[in-house]
Amino acid sequence: MKQTFAPYGFIAPAMVLLLAFGVLPILVALPASVTDMNLAGLADWSRIEFVGLANYRGLFADPGFWQALTNTAIFALLGVPTVVAVSFGAALLLHRSENRLFRALRAFYFAPAVTAIVAVSLVWGYLLNTQFGLLNHLLSLAGLPPARWLSDPVLVKFSVALVAVWRGTGLNIIIFLAALKGIPREYLEAAELDGASGPRKIISIVVPLLRFAFLFVVVTTVIAWLQFFDEPFVLTKGGPLGESTSISLFLYQKGFSASQFGYAAAGTLVLFLIIAGVTLVQLRARRSDADR
Repeated sequence: MKQTFAPYGFIAPAMVLLLAFGVLPILVALPASVTDMNLAGLADWSRIEFVGLANYRGLFADPGFWQALTNTAIFALLGVPTVVAVSFGAALLLHRSENRLFRALRAFYFAPAVTAIVAVSLVWGYLLNTQFGLLNHLLSLAGLPPARWLSDPVLVKFSVALVAVWRGTGLNIIIFLAALKGIPREYLEAAELDGASGPRKIISIVVPLLRFAFLFVVVTTVIAWLQFFDEPFVLTKGGPLGESTSISLFLYQKGFSASQFGYAAAGTLVLFLIIAGVTLVQLRARRSDADR
């Protein structure tokens, strides 16, 4: 009997956190999204009125919402492939040796994942500073004009995405490293005996055997970038002209800055449906590939 309930005991803490901070907020947002809830309504519930689908109609008619949604899609297109490729490449290199240097490098690459976003923003804010930043100093040494990394409407997307990629690779490197450890050496040795080159072994053996690791990394990375919030919030506050405003930052501004909690709740449910839909498409595609 103890063995029967042991697995549930291990997953219970994670399930409690998921229910408290994942499922419960969605259940609360559902009724809030059809009301005009604001700060005054929180103090006196009698001021809250039912508005039906007005929040959803206003959301889909809001140019700011579509701009934020477009920005989020661009961030995801920039960030997800880069994070997956960089993480996998770094894991391959770190997997080549077990000496102290490579073990130290693993901790070095993982450090950004556990570094406070405030500290990260301060460092990268100085690096990307238009007048005194290191990157523009390097450009001046090469005879190039300074770039407005965080104030140019086009460059700001790449700059903010760069910081997020730097922070997002650490955990995925550890995941790929763990998966690489599980590949039987006999497969690689047999490929070497057959004359397979290094790239051929990676393409024909390593990548197929890591398909579940790739699925997990891709799904979690896509979800993280669709919820992109920290970097644009601390670096640009969504500027300039809303060009770095993600959908999560847009909803935060509406809910906590403009006190439009019902409106923000409607946007939260729309974002939830988008994330759920994208995730289901990825899982369905993976299942179809596994059935072949």
